[in-house]
Amino acid sequence: MSHYALFNLTSNDNNNNDHNIGENRNIPATIYRCRAPIASLDCMEEFSAGSALSALAERQDGNITKEQLLLSGLSHSLPPAPLQLNRQTSVTPGLRYRNLGKSGLRVSNIALGTWPTFSPSVTEDKAEQIIVLAVESGINLFDLSEAHSGTRAEVELGRILQRRGWKRTTYIVTTKIYWSTRSEERGLSRKHIIESVKASLLRLQLSYIDVVMVHKADPMCPMEEVVRAMHYVISQGWAMYWGTARWSTVEIMEAYTNCRQFNCVTPIVEQTEYHMFCREKSELYMPELYNKIGVGMMAWSPISMGMSQGKDDGAIQLFSRGSIRNKYSSFSWTEDETIPNKDLGFGWVKEKIQPDDSRRQAERMRDLGVLANKLGCSVTQLAIAWCLKNESVQSLLLGASTADQLYDSIQSLQIVPKLNANVIAELERILENKPTRPPMVSTLALR
Repeated sequence: MSHYALFNLTSNDNNNNDHNIGENRNIPATIYRCRAPIASLDCMEEFSAGSALSALAERQDGNITKEQLLLSGLSHSLPPAPLQLNRQTSVTPGLRYRNLGKSGLRVSNIALGTWPTFSPSVTEDKAEQIIVLAVESGINLFDLSEAHSGTRAEVELGRILQRRGWKRTTYIVTTKIYWSTRSEERGLSRKHIIESVKASLLRLQLSYIDVVMVHKADPMCPMEEVVRAMHYVISQGWAMYWGTARWSTVEIMEAYTNCRQFNCVTPIVEQTEYHMFCREKSELYMPELYNKIGVGMMAWSPISMGMSQGKDDGAIQLFSRGSIRNKYSSFSWTEDETIPNKDLGFGWVKEKIQPDDSRRQAERMRDLGVLANKLGCSVTQLAIAWCLKNESVQSLLLGASTADQLYDSIQSLQIVPKLNANVIAELERILENKPTRPPMVSTLALR
């Protein structure tokens, strides 16, 4: 019985004595004597927090952590000795924490994609500087993948986390399975999923992984086997959540339907490509998936539009051709094994870096550079801020090979408020690629 119901009982029949109450209403007299509503828990928390805050403020200079405030509020007494803070950081302006999908997992709106951080050209000391800068800036999510730098990323990140001694509750680790250069580990069989998760735990030196991503769907494996295997991984405590990466909306819906049918844990996030020249899936279909089945969006490749043009065309290049070649030439196999050997490699990448309308693309890049100069930022920062402007992007993955590069990318958060309606309209005029849904076709008209 709620406290409002108790209050309503006391407002009627005030002249009845306790004896009549016990016989006629079958309500204990001690409960019936309640004359005022119970204070809400929210008010009690605010009152306790306020008293603890004032008490700690008298003892310190205002540097109070959430854990210290909670402990002081529970003990209702001052600590016996002055509190010593090991780390005091300020969150970057514009950094926000959002729920990943419709789960309770809170992630920063920008995250660190570790592909360039743990590339062969970056030493472990420099990689640690990047990780430390990310943590001090408020970033709490680190994304890993075997497709990026093999097992080195998990091993080195695990060493850094252990050496730094950060609390496990303060950071989130996501890793992917399915990509591998070993032929016997292809596909999404139950055997491969469980073995991959166990191996990642050993390399990371962690007791659990926050989110396990399934990198591309396996057309040769039944979806029921995939969702049952992921449910087993979560049931064993090896992972807290699972998601998908580079899945189509149809594949995500199929996985969700199988999860509901077999009472398995549903995926909470889809990791998809999103930038100024890749917009349809992220802007048209991902918001619909979020509203219907609670699958959020984690975007990657915010500045890969630099692949579209090179220096020879007079345009701005955000990614070098060499980095694209190194990234994709490391794969020894592809998903579609029916392709002849002569067609393997990175021919599909050439389609991105050599569009048909190259002259028009170069003009777009120059116009973006002019607009970025007006806003007082670089084209890279403008591209990142444009991605963050989309409310459907709950976390945007940023890559960095140096600490300075990550710092410049983080400053894009301060450009987001400048993207008002006029600036967005100017961007749409330059891009000319705003996605629209195709018109609905009546089935009666097709008969």
